[in-house]
Amino acid sequence: MARVVIVEDDDTIGDRLASMLRAQGYESEWCPDGAAALARAAREPAELVLLDLGLPDADGFELCRRLRELLPGAVLVVLTARTGEMDVVEALEAGADDYLTKPFRLAELQARIAAHLRRAAPGGADGAVRIRHGDLLIDRAARRCLTAAGEVELRPKEFDLLARLAAAVGQAVSREDLMSDVWDEHWFGPTKTLDVHVAALRRKLGDRARITTLRHFGYRLEPPPEH
Repeated sequence: MARVVIVEDDDTIGDRLASMLRAQGYESEWCPDGAAALARAAREPAELVLLDLGLPDADGFELCRRLRELLPGAVLVVLTARTGEMDVVEALEAGADDYLTKPFRLAELQARIAAHLRRAAPGGADGAVRIRHGDLLIDRAARRCLTAAGEVELRPKEFDLLARLAAAVGQAVSREDLMSDVWDEHWFGPTKTLDVHVAALRRKLGDRARITTLRHFGYRLEPPPEH
């Protein structure tokens, strides 16, 4: 049973989300403020966190960073009334994997949660597959990116994005396909989250992999050089 933590200061929303998740078969816990969320994260792991940025006792972006440190393997979804692009980018750079703007439809939230947890499960949606890319070994079953020098630490969506591009190495993959396959088939709205995750992958992979931007289309993972 997947564990979902809700960090929300509004009693009505927090209680409603917790009840909805329990009805969906998840183990849910509601934390009304940042302090409670950090204590919960330090106590035991969770598979997914729903985080409201507008908490009374904590800066939402800093809390996002600290939760990412405490729960490196969890999917972190920001729920926010802030719609500015820079707010979204800051949340993603602070460690969020996804965001949903308020007000949101419960059906959409349920679909996002199910999709995230399905992809984060061992083997993901594509089964136990290993992909070799130059010095990289992308192990979908273990959800690890390995090199001869050690493991490349990737956040959940960074790993999913790399695995998706590596499965089509040398091929152009559209932004729409990447958002559908890595985030949610029902995704709509801005896709800045994709660009932030590609930038993070480039920083972490360095010269081990080259991701080419295709203007007005998407991205392509280039084949590794032959030695």
